[in-house]
Amino acid sequence: MHEAALPQVSSDSEGAMFSVLGTRALLLYRVDEAERRRRQAVGAERLDSIPALECLLGLPIGLPVPVGSLPDQTDVRDLPRGAVEWDTDLVTRRAVRPLAVDLAIVRAAGWRTGLERAGRFAPFCRRALLLDEVPHARLDEILAEATFYGIGVLVNEPDGIRIALEPEAYRPQRHTAAAWHFVEELYGRLV
Repeated sequence: MHEAALPQVSSDSEGAMFSVLGTRALLLYRVDEAERRRRQAVGAERLDSIPALECLLGLPIGLPVPVGSLPDQTDVRDLPRGAVEWDTDLVTRRAVRPLAVDLAIVRAAGWRTGLERAGRFAPFCRRALLLDEVPHARLDEILAEATFYGIGVLVNEPDGIRIALEPEAYRPQRHTAAAWHFVEELYGRLV
């Protein structure tokens, strides 16, 4: 794959191909090095449970909370090692997302299939479709539909990849355990 500069992608991003969400995609991501080091230092266990992540989302980051004030104290006590820090009757959340996904690029021969596959990443990051060929008679239709869904369109041309439509910025409506689980799954594959 040739390189194309996408202005909204951090120059610190790394890329890797993953089979995820039922499709292969190039994911551009940034590892949170401070969180990676923290997890290594405390021997943190994997955070791969949606209920554990939901529990963590209910705790503030870095602020001690009296365990007695929590509605479900058992859930906090069952969190994986390294997710929280204990001090007598106080618990402090330490775990945060270990990486950020900047962009998912799905390569597809057909543009409709590509838009559907790229759309699977909507809850998690910006998305783009990479096409090897674009039927020029349908380019306006392709770009209109991609614009509607906020999906960028990249075209593989003989002299490199051309950005036909830049992906819409990712603006999560809320932070969810499912989105955190998505990055934990990727992180688990990388480390």
